[in-house]
Amino acid sequence: MTLVSYSCTDGVAHLRLERPASANAFDLDTTREFRQAVDRAADDPDVRAVLVSGDGPRFCAGGDVASFVAADDPPAYIHQLASELDQAFAALAAMAKPVAAAVQGAVAGAGLGLLLSADVAVAAPGTKFVFAYPGIGFTPDCGVSWLLPRAVGSQRALELALTGRVLDAATAQDWGLVAMVDEDPLGRACVLASSWAKGPAVALGRTRQLLRQGWESDRTSTGAREADTISDAVRGEEAQRLIAAFVAGRRSGS
Repeated sequence: MTLVSYSCTDGVAHLRLERPASANAFDLDTTREFRQAVDRAADDPDVRAVLVSGDGPRFCAGGDVASFVAADDPPAYIHQLASELDQAFAALAAMAKPVAAAVQGAVAGAGLGLLLSADVAVAAPGTKFVFAYPGIGFTPDCGVSWLLPRAVGSQRALELALTGRVLDAATAQDWGLVAMVDEDPLGRACVLASSWAKGPAVALGRTRQLLRQGWESDRTSTGAREADTISDAVRGEEAQRLIAAFVAGRRSGS
């Protein structure tokens, strides 16, 4: 049974969670299939942009609690799951290709980590966003305690984490958890990813890397990394072609 489907069309790799009966929650098998899909998209030179979605009425409920309960050694299982899922999300966040996410229904727990590992997220109007961990006596995983404050600010992250508040899609957009709310989130995200794939995808991928790395770097290191990246970009075919077109346009007055 496929737990995470993978397809590539016109330069866009589509990674879709395929456990709708379990709200696309991650167990260890699903985590490993997702990591394989992430690595495949990252390594394929024909992939220029990535789209992440979840099948069924809910995007992702986080970790699969049923798999925790069924494990012979729950603490060891949860540690393994949290570690491998964090590595998968980190790989998604680090790849040199822009990532769009389409979300609907519910985004909870580690689902927030997946959402925030994408660059631009589009949500259906009825989507609910919830921290969820304390409700089952858990603490966050998958980088959520690092990602969430950077997305919405410390006070809002703490409110979401400590009160159990459920955010609607409009509030999630206002807070910065998602960029857009659309009746057809998958369609909108597909259009977005396709535009990236047809555009200067190398520059876009490197830009998303710089912006994400900037969270962890000081000002001087960030500027130095930018200088290295932009000088490297100038050597590439993409920049050479776009610069030539820009200069030709200036000369023709168009």
